[in-house]
Amino acid sequence: MAEADRDDLISIIADDEPDADIPGILPLMPVRDIVVFADMLLPLFVGREKSVRAVEEAVEKEGFLFMATQKDPAIENPHADEIFRTGTVGRVLRMLRLPDGGIKILVQGFSRARIINYVRKRSMYRVKIELLAEQTVEKVSLEIEALMRNVREQCEKILVLRGEMNGEIITVLQSVEDPGKLADLVASNLRLKIEDSQKLLEATDPLKRLRSVNDLLSHEAELSVVQAKIQSEVKDEISKNQRDYFLREQVRAIYRELGEQDDKALEVGEYNKKIKRARMPKTARQEALRQLKRLEQMHPESAESTVVRTYLDWLVEMPWSKSSKDSLDIKKAKAVLDKDHYGLNRVKDRILEYLSVRKLNAAMKGPILCFVGPPGVGKTSLGKSIARALKRKFVRISLGGIRDEAEIRGHRRTYIGALPGRILQGLKQCGTNNPVFMMDEIDKLGADFRGDPSSALLEALDPEQNSDFSDHFLNLPFDLSKVIFILTANTTDSIPSALLDRMEVITLSGYAEDEKITIAYKYLLARQIKENGLKPRQLSLSPGAMRQIISQYTFEAGLRNLEREIGTICRKAARRIAEGEKKPFRITRGNLHKFLGIARYIPEMDQEKSQVGLATGLAWTQAGGEVLYVEASLIDGKGELIVTGQLGDVMQESARAAVTYARSSLEPDEKKKRNFENLDIHIHVPAGAIPKDGPSAGIAMATALISAVTGNAVRNDVAMTGEVTLRGRVLPIGGLKEKALGALRAGIRAIIFPAKNKKDLTEIPPNVKRRIRFIPVQNMQQVLEHALDKAQPS
Repeated sequence: MAEADRDDLISIIADDEPDADIPGILPLMPVRDIVVFADMLLPLFVGREKSVRAVEEAVEKEGFLFMATQKDPAIENPHADEIFRTGTVGRVLRMLRLPDGGIKILVQGFSRARIINYVRKRSMYRVKIELLAEQTVEKVSLEIEALMRNVREQCEKILVLRGEMNGEIITVLQSVEDPGKLADLVASNLRLKIEDSQKLLEATDPLKRLRSVNDLLSHEAELSVVQAKIQSEVKDEISKNQRDYFLREQVRAIYRELGEQDDKALEVGEYNKKIKRARMPKTARQEALRQLKRLEQMHPESAESTVVRTYLDWLVEMPWSKSSKDSLDIKKAKAVLDKDHYGLNRVKDRILEYLSVRKLNAAMKGPILCFVGPPGVGKTSLGKSIARALKRKFVRISLGGIRDEAEIRGHRRTYIGALPGRILQGLKQCGTNNPVFMMDEIDKLGADFRGDPSSALLEALDPEQNSDFSDHFLNLPFDLSKVIFILTANTTDSIPSALLDRMEVITLSGYAEDEKITIAYKYLLARQIKENGLKPRQLSLSPGAMRQIISQYTFEAGLRNLEREIGTICRKAARRIAEGEKKPFRITRGNLHKFLGIARYIPEMDQEKSQVGLATGLAWTQAGGEVLYVEASLIDGKGELIVTGQLGDVMQESARAAVTYARSSLEPDEKKKRNFENLDIHIHVPAGAIPKDGPSAGIAMATALISAVTGNAVRNDVAMTGEVTLRGRVLPIGGLKEKALGALRAGIRAIIFPAKNKKDLTEIPPNVKRRIRFIPVQNMQQVLEHALDKAQPS
C-alpha cells in the first residue's frame, strides 16, 4: 500500500466511549444481501453514491450510521418504500478510501431502531429514527437455560457437518449468557434468507427471538445432514467408478490370457472392419482411426465415449466412395423425361446436354440448376423425373423458413445432440455420393442471430469449392462435385446475388390453355381417377368441359388448382358410385356445374366496352402474369397528383413520369382548354387492398391519363406493358412470356410491348402467338396510335 493510502486508513472512534448518545436523525445507508444485527462487527464495501455520502457525513460527526436492508438486492438505487423500516444503528470504526472512488469501512452494530420518517432523499438518505428498547430477562429460568444449551449444541452439530468446527467458536458460544445476544450472534452467522433475518431483527422479545433461531437451526441441521449425505454418496460413486475401472482392466487381462476377447475389443474390431469397408479418403481414414484409438482408451459408459461412437457411426456410414452408375443412353433418358412431363423443352435439353458431355467426359462435375417459376408448374416433380432418367437416387429437402446456419453446415460436436447438416444427412440416407439433390424454396431462406444459411450454401453450391465441402460435425472435407443440385424458387428477387451467381437459372413460365388441356388428359385425369378408386371407363371429361374448368374454375400459371378441381369431380363421382349408381359419368359443359358449382372466374374481359381513362396493363407476380387495370380522372382542384391503390415507390415514380409526359405532349390548343393548375389528376390501380410495385406500368398510366385528357377511349381488347421516359421513349421489361399467358387467360387479343423485347417472342408458345397479336413500339406516339379508339370520343 502506498503512503498516501495508509493515511486514508482513519480510526474514527478511538477516543470515544462506546455508549455515547445516539442522535435522533442519522444518515441512512441501505445494505443488500445482509441484515446487520446489534453487536455485529463486519467490513463493508461502499460504492453507491448516496451510500458514500452517508458514510462521509457519519464520519464527520460522531460516526453513527443507520443501516437498513433493501427488499430487492437487484435494485441499484432503491426508493424509500423499497427499504425495510427496521434496521440497526451502527458506528463506523475504520474507513479506507479505494482508488475507484468507493470506500471500505469496518462497522459495528449498536442498537435496533425504526425509521419514523425520511428527512432527506435527494443526494442521500437522512432519516429520523426511534430506538427499539430490548426487553430484559430478569432471571434465566431452567427452560431458558435448556433452550440456550439446545441452540449451542445445534450450532456445534452444523459446524461439524460443514467441517468448520474449532475450539475458538465453541468458546465464543459458551461465553454468551444473555439469550438475546446469543440469538443475534447465531442469526448473524447462519445462512438465512433476508426475510427470515429481518423478522428476527424486528423481534424485540429476546426469548421469542431465541425460539425462532432454535427452529431455524433445526431446519438448517436437517439440510446439513442431507447435504453431507449427498456429498458422501458422490464420493462413494467416484470410488466405485474407479474400482469398476480397475476390475474391468483385470477382466480384460484375463481374457487376453485365455485368448478370448471382451465386449470392448469386439466393438473396436467391428469399427475397424467398417472403416476399411467405407473406403474413406486418407484424411478421413486417419481421423477415424484416431477417434477409434480414443474410444479404446475410454471408459465404455462415459459421456465422451457416446459422442465418439456417434461420430464414428457417421464416418463409416457416409457414402465416401459409393456412387450409382449413370444411365448414359440419351434416347432412353429423353423418353423418360417426355413420359413424365409435357413441354419444358429447355429443361429437358439441358439435362440431355449434361448426359452427352458426361458420356464423353466421365470426370465432369454435376451442374447446379435453379428452376424459377410460379407454384404448380412442375419444378419438384421435374427433379424426380431427372433422377429417374439418370437412374440416380433422389434427395429432397425444403429450405423454406430455415434460419439456422447449422441446418446447412451441421453443429459442432461440443453440443449435446449435435448432428451433421441437412446436405450430409440427405447423402447418408440415399447411400450414394452422386444423387439428384433438390433444395426446394431457396427464395424463402431466413437469417437471424444464429447465422445466414444462404451464406453457408455458397460453398456447397460453388463448383470450384464443393469438392472439399466441410461440415462442422464431421470437420472433414467431403466431395459434393458429383451431386446434381437442383434448386427451386418462385422468384429470384429474395435470393442473394452471390448465391444466384453460382446457379444456372432456368425459368418455367407456366402453361397456356392448350398445354393445360394436353397435360390434364395425359397425366392429371388418369392420376386422379386412380387415386379416387375409379376405373377409366367410369368417368370421362369432354374437351369442352376441360376447357371450361381451366378458364372458369381456375386462374393460375400452374396446374395445382386444375388437378384439385378434377379431383373434386372424381370424388363426387366416387360417392355416387358408392351409393349405388352404376352408369358411367360423362362430364360435359352442360352438367359441369353439378359437380363444381357455379363458375368462379369469367374468362371474358372485365371491360365490356372501351372506356375513357381506363387502360389495361400487365403485371408479373409469383403466381404468373396478370392483367392490371389503370384508371385516370381529372377533377377540379389545385393541380395536385393523387395516386391510390397501394402503389410502391417505383410505380409512383412511373405515375409522375407519365403525368409529365402527358402534359408536355399535348397540343397548345388542348393545353389552353385544360388548365392543369386548376385540375387534380387522380390515378388509381385496383384492387386497393393489394400492394403493387414494379417498373412496367408506365405506358398504361400515360395512356389512361392522355385518354382522360383528350376524351378518346382506350381499346378494351388491348393490354400493354413497358416503362415510359419523360421524352416518351418506351423501355424494355421482363417476364413477357408470363404476361402474355396472363393476358390470354383474361381474354386479351393484342399486347403492346417494347420493341427491344422482340427477342423474347421466341420463348412464347406458337399457339399463344396465334391467338394474341404482339405490337412492338418504340415511343408513346406509337402506343397511342394502337391503344386509343379515336372513333369513339367522349
